[in-house]
Amino acid sequence: MAIRTIRTNGDEILRKKSKTVDVINDRIKTLIKDMIETMYEADGVGLAAPQVGILKRIVVIDVGDGPIAMINPEIIKTEGTYVDVEGCLSVPGEQGEVERPQKVVAKYLDENGKENIVEAEELFARAICHELDHLNGVLFIDKILEKEEN
Repeated sequence: MAIRTIRTNGDEILRKKSKTVDVINDRIKTLIKDMIETMYEADGVGLAAPQVGILKRIVVIDVGDGPIAMINPEIIKTEGTYVDVEGCLSVPGEQGEVERPQKVVAKYLDENGKENIVEAEELFARAICHELDHLNGVLFIDKILEKEEN
């Protein structure tokens, strides 16, 4: 496993749309392990593959219940909305209020290619939405309602 370099705002790869993962092989599994290690090293709760320079539809998230790797994730249902402060490992030093769904239902493939469905609320739902935005070249700063002063 290795710590990968996190790309920061201004790097054009962060604005590109990621490609679907067609085959889950050892390279993908190594990438996931590296992403989890990199996320922990940076004290993050989520990391998307484009943030480490890989345009693949992969995210890792840990909101305190252990890491979850999501391959080709899709949000299939949302419910409610709420506003909270977000930050991003790719936009260091910036925070702002962003409106996100209160609840989401997402489907994804795990590292073994098995399809899973997860129901998430609040922080977990926010993390899923934030990381999936990365897969479409969208940063949280594009959605800020009100910027937080540091």
